Amino acid sequence: MKVGFIGLGNMGSAMARNLIKAGHALMVYNQTKSRAEELRPLGAKVASSPSEAASRAEALITMVTNDDAVEDVIFENGKAIDVLPTGGVHVSMSTISVALSRRLVAAHRERKQHFVAAPVFGRPDAAAAAKLFIAAAGPADQIARCQCLFDAMGQKTFVVGDEAPAANLVKVTANFLITTVIESLGEAFALIRKSGVEPEQFLEVLTGSLFAAPIFRTYGRMIAADNFEPVGFSMVLGMKDNRLVLSAAEDAAVPMPMASLIRDRMLTATAQGMGAADWAAIARISFQEAGL
Repeated sequence: MKVGFIGLGNMGSAMARNLIKAGHALMVYNQTKSRAEELRPLGAKVASSPSEAASRAEALITMVTNDDAVEDVIFENGKAIDVLPTGGVHVSMSTISVALSRRLVAAHRERKQHFVAAPVFGRPDAAAAAKLFIAAAGPADQIARCQCLFDAMGQKTFVVGDEAPAANLVKVTANFLITTVIESLGEAFALIRKSGVEPEQFLEVLTGSLFAAPIFRTYGRMIAADNFEPVGFSMVLGMKDNRLVLSAAEDAAVPMPMASLIRDRMLTATAQGMGAADWAAIARISFQEAGL
């Protein structure tokens, strides 16, 4: 498939590499051009603008940081929506707001284009290994059309409905659950450490019994070791996702007190200079409050 790919950060670059490996013809764009140039030796063409990446694409994938970045490349400076061919599909794999997803559905429909929301679950190592989980929503025929792309990037695709914003809601709600696990682990390990129990021993009990899920293994290891490098997902991006879930909750009149607590934890961590740290570093707030 002819694919335009916009956004080559730690996640996007790995995803684009896997698409090239699977035989798709990519034209890539990134604001920092050197990231795009890294893919040229693999066979990708490098676009000089978002609109060039979109102009001949059957599928245009965006994997950028936030709503503002999507709006910039699609509507504003990038104007990709003006040149995406009739019948082309925009696949948004970023974590964006439900409100922006609705706007994209309407804007693409007006131009006789298609829109699929397909945000991903997984850190950069999962992206590199093509082991992402993908939550897709939108017209069934367009999801089927893009399945070969999803298969090249992920290990499983979950179709969550024919209305694209449903996938974005699933994504931000699931990210909220991840943050509650991180917060709970931080509090639990603070108690364990202050009481003289070895954190690694506690982690072995957790992950070898009732808490064997990957989320407990991944973040449990980081929190037990009090080591949050390398950064897989920054605190700044975590705060952005927290705002998105709180906004969706407000629109639906659903109180989410835990999400508000997580907001304050992330804000405290950022105020203490941890904005660029992995979002799991909110566990350090629990350690500090425990006098560790």
